[in-house]
Amino acid sequence: MSSGGLELPPGDSGREDRDGRDGRESREGRDSGRAGDSMEVPPSAVSVARPMETGSQIGPELDWGSDAWREVRTRAQRAGRAYIWLNLVEQRLRAVVGAVLRPVYEPVHGEDWVIAAAGPAGQEWVQRAVAVREVSRRKGYLLDPADDNVLSFLTLPQLRELMVQHWPCFEPYFDDRRDVELALDELEVTRNVVSRNRALSQAVLAQAERAASRLLEILGADTDVPSSRRLPVDAVEDLVGDRYADVVGVHSDRVRLLRQFPAEDLFGEARRLDAIGIGLNLLVQNFSGRRLVRLAEAGCRVRLLFLNPASSAVRRRERELGLKKGELSRAVEMNILHMRRVRSRLRDPDAFEIRVFDETPRLTAYLVDGDGPDGIGIVQSYLRRTRGMEAPVLVLRGGGRVVKAGESGESGEYGLFATYREEFESAWADSRPVS
Repeated sequence: MSSGGLELPPGDSGREDRDGRDGRESREGRDSGRAGDSMEVPPSAVSVARPMETGSQIGPELDWGSDAWREVRTRAQRAGRAYIWLNLVEQRLRAVVGAVLRPVYEPVHGEDWVIAAAGPAGQEWVQRAVAVREVSRRKGYLLDPADDNVLSFLTLPQLRELMVQHWPCFEPYFDDRRDVELALDELEVTRNVVSRNRALSQAVLAQAERAASRLLEILGADTDVPSSRRLPVDAVEDLVGDRYADVVGVHSDRVRLLRQFPAEDLFGEARRLDAIGIGLNLLVQNFSGRRLVRLAEAGCRVRLLFLNPASSAVRRRERELGLKKGELSRAVEMNILHMRRVRSRLRDPDAFEIRVFDETPRLTAYLVDGDGPDGIGIVQSYLRRTRGMEAPVLVLRGGGRVVKAGESGESGEYGLFATYREEFESAWADSRPVS
């Protein structure tokens, strides 16, 4: 009988009791026939599961398949990117709040200036920050003495609250309070998702990156990289860019490149443009002749280096791609003629040079402002049976040396941009001008 008043059906544990019964009862049981091996179970009995056979597994399946691991990695990658942006914003906002409010409250309240600035409205969360600071002190979590202050333990919403409460103090430094609050509102969604390790969609991540970039700009944390006007410095690149030399983007083909990086953004404000390739379709077919004329008239120096449409290298390339004889050479010749028409419309044709080379084509490269600190490069290698439109694309950032974390500019390493620029200059020196 169970504690609930229910009878348990007999199991193996009742064998001893049955063996001890009178032999006559056992014989009568056998003589009554073997109509059924199971005994009659009372209506009030509760079924008890029997032990599983040896070798069978107990409990749910705990192994992760490839799909599960892929999903986890995707989540981690997105959360990592979002965390970097949130970390940058929080550190910058903390510095701004300290710079503005410390001179106001510290002369009177000393080390308790943050508590005084929070006031009665923020007493609860500032006291919580004080308590967390004390716990961190006792447990040895404060690794940097510079973090041993209440301000370092305030979260992004609390820093925002301090700014809102004291907006007259911040107003001289910012144009529009609404812009600041809207950017912080957009970041709050991402902050909650990342802090709780939940799934972050690509759309929300992109929104957070835009909001964080905008907020850093508002807070006066613009990057000092000149090329950021054309190719903004990504937070991840800023932290780990030395791992990839000066490669800031990789695209599987030119279509995806143009989807994210239109030709107008690449060439629109160039002061110098050097390009080498077979037909230079990225420039000729995606940037209008009128725009090239205006660009050149505005002072841009252009040097275009095409593969000679009459060379044997063109015929070999046609065979590699399975094209009809003369198909590629005619396309290249049409592009050259188009650029000649553009040049003919300029007041200074010498600023728009066109040349051809006869060697085996090895790459297509577009170097924008390659002679200055804000250069951008688009580079593709030619593959045997793949058109240029379908070849992988590297996006490079120029500007000289690649400075690694903790190193000075003198000890940095040269990136790939300089290598391709030297390749262009070498090919240009061996080329022939087009009249």
